[in-house]
Amino acid sequence: MTVLRSLVFYAVFYGATVGFVIASLVAAVILPADRFRVIPNAWSRCHRWCVINILGIVVREEGARLPQPALYAIKHESFFEAIDLGTLLDNPVPFAKEELFRIPGWGRVARAYGNIPVMRDAGSKGLRLMMTEARRHIGGGRPLAIFPEGTRIPHGQHPPLRSGFAGLYKLLGLPVVPVAVDSGPLYQRWWKRRGTITIRFFEPIPPGLPREEIEARVHAAINDLNG
Repeated sequence: MTVLRSLVFYAVFYGATVGFVIASLVAAVILPADRFRVIPNAWSRCHRWCVINILGIVVREEGARLPQPALYAIKHESFFEAIDLGTLLDNPVPFAKEELFRIPGWGRVARAYGNIPVMRDAGSKGLRLMMTEARRHIGGGRPLAIFPEGTRIPHGQHPPLRSGFAGLYKLLGLPVVPVAVDSGPLYQRWWKRRGTITIRFFEPIPPGLPREEIEARVHAAINDLNG
């Protein structure tokens, strides 16, 4: 049954994804940004529906989001939390690897949605460009989302945060909400298993803390479910 559920999930969700990408490409040209974002957000909700109703995975959310803009620092164990962002947060602005923006179709949709490319090799110039984009979206009331470890991390591993996270925290001046996720054991595999994925929002951390303290607090919180 595990194999069958996974095969049905792939057929339904990724089949629907083709339609969502085409619709998003068209909508990005003809619709204003706020109306265009409805389509990618619907894609994210479609994914959550498939996870629950086809894979049989329970998604449990704990804690609360902030009503004002904040930087959400999220554990990244699988594609689950990356796709789920549009369901989890209200029109989030994700920081994403620059390479992802080169994917045909997806890259254009991601830019139209407001995703910010992380330019790891561009130094201070890249950081300034990221900050300009981030502040524009903050002014519109949108939350920011980042995977501070930089990439998907196998469940049970606790690498240090990427150095750019502390720089963003310092320059943005926003509270940080750490978010722990334990999707890896169920979702980060070809044949996805039934069970419960927990998404835990922690109390916000205020801006202005020293680098060592913000990194330590975020690192501990996002790995709270990580074994």
